[in-house]
Amino acid sequence: MPLVVLVGAQWGDEGKGKLVDHFAGEADVVVRFQGGNNAGHTLVVDDDQVIVHLIPSGILHPDKLCLIGNGVVIDPQVLCEEMDGLRARHYFDDDSRLVISTRAHLIMPYHRRLDLAAENRKGRNKIGTTGRGIGPAYSDKMARTGLRFHHLLDPERLPGLIRAMVAEKNLFLTQVLEEAPLDAEAVVEEFLGYARRLAPYAGDVSKVIEERLDQGHKVLFEGAQGTMLDIDHGTYPFVTSSNTIAGAACTGAGVGPKRIDKVIGISKAYTTRVGGGPFPTELKDEIGARLRERGKEFGATTGRPRRCGWLDIFALRYARRVNGLTEIMITKLDVLTGLDPIRICVGYRCQGRLVEEFPPDLETLERCEPTWEEMPGWQENLAGCRSLEQLPRPARDYVRRIEALTGVPVAAISVGAEREETVVLRHPFEK
Repeated sequence: MPLVVLVGAQWGDEGKGKLVDHFAGEADVVVRFQGGNNAGHTLVVDDDQVIVHLIPSGILHPDKLCLIGNGVVIDPQVLCEEMDGLRARHYFDDDSRLVISTRAHLIMPYHRRLDLAAENRKGRNKIGTTGRGIGPAYSDKMARTGLRFHHLLDPERLPGLIRAMVAEKNLFLTQVLEEAPLDAEAVVEEFLGYARRLAPYAGDVSKVIEERLDQGHKVLFEGAQGTMLDIDHGTYPFVTSSNTIAGAACTGAGVGPKRIDKVIGISKAYTTRVGGGPFPTELKDEIGARLRERGKEFGATTGRPRRCGWLDIFALRYARRVNGLTEIMITKLDVLTGLDPIRICVGYRCQGRLVEEFPPDLETLERCEPTWEEMPGWQENLAGCRSLEQLPRPARDYVRRIEALTGVPVAAISVGAEREETVVLRHPFEK
């Protein structure tokens, strides 16, 4: 049976959570495979807004198994708070529905302290980190000094590991960053509490996925952030600290690439990004402000206002290549209602010359100027549309133009925040 990977095709915040939630009804298993609680997926069910940061969006469906893969970095405090919030709203009444990889790395209190202190010292050169400790946790992972979820299963060894790491990090905090040290014993006590609470959720996520696939179950992988924030393929250094592209599903959950049947990219009908970094189609005028207001473009994790601009097809074609996209889903088409004309960026020019490939360096990208196509807009409210034919003609033409320019078919279109406000052209698990 199919394994489908959904990834963000822009700079994150594409509405992946809503579409994962919508299509989780067709899946049996939903998996997170990278990132941490720097991601926030906003879901709306019957006017009830739920924001999840670590637990997969499929948790809102009572019969779905949710897995957190080894590629995710986990802050136990945030995870426990999220579990409590979901349980209070009766979305998480069965503990057997959540399995967390024993190989996932932990975000420790010193990671958060290091993240904030290092970012503050950068002044005007800030990357725009959320300060959640994501980068330092991934740094320790790559330095082979990190603590993993399986360490919570060994309460006798855990205190010694924590004391050693806190002593090392305190040296850097006090002597380099001129910050106050952490209390090692307080961290030990805190994490022994997490160990008692979270140990029952530990498991071998890779093995669970293989067993479920062999049993004919449908598995949906849920990416966090977006392609242009990938640590290797994004607008470095204004990126996140993990691989966000579809290939990370294999390493971040322990599955072979041959098991993946479809890779679906999620793109807004326009473009947004949070924090610093180049943004060729950014609108700093009243149209950008209107997109931000109508699209409620404020970060689910930080509340920061997002920068808004017209749809960037040049970047979307790059996302198609590095992910191997088989389909695209478009979100927030309804936000463009009332804008006329609508612009699409179809390419970049740099110092008068057409750019053939998405630039790897910021210096070139910052000099790039978009080349535009214009299309007529529409005035009709799209919230009630449930088929392509019900969309106004200009909206249909806009969707078809996206297909033509990217070379990838559109599988679904979101026309509102609610789960059912979706036009489905093809279902993810259809062959």
